[in-house]
Amino acid sequence: MNMNKADALKAATPLEAMLPYKKMLLEALAYSGGSHSFQDIVDNVSKEVMQFWPMDKSCMVTEIITYPKFKTLHIFLAAGDLTEIKSIDSTLEVLCQKIDAKFISLSGRRGWVKALADIGYEMSHVTLAKKVKEKENV
Repeated sequence: MNMNKADALKAATPLEAMLPYKKMLLEALAYSGGSHSFQDIVDNVSKEVMQFWPMDKSCMVTEIITYPKFKTLHIFLAAGDLTEIKSIDSTLEVLCQKIDAKFISLSGRRGWVKALADIGYEMSHVTLAKKVKEKENV
């Protein structure tokens, strides 16, 4: 199944739109710590909790996070061609203006810091994670 932005935008369902991008999304999900499956993403896009952004050689999944003082458009997954991913940044900004979001955020591997610096992204904080030991059966 080949990726095609035009076909994805015309798809009848989120699953139909996302299937050609499944391999790419699964590769990106491998860095998420197991928080979501491909089906979880499809379900959240179906419920309009997340937004799917198909491109010709890439894709992105975003979510709108509402904090008490402002909204943020959070890039949950981005996969594919870096130049193409960066090319839709102005579109993301237009969406932010439309929904009154103050920031675009992304949590990911350290390489994103350098990769997105030239379009105005900077490190705002560091996220650490610790796996909790499983409860022992007594």
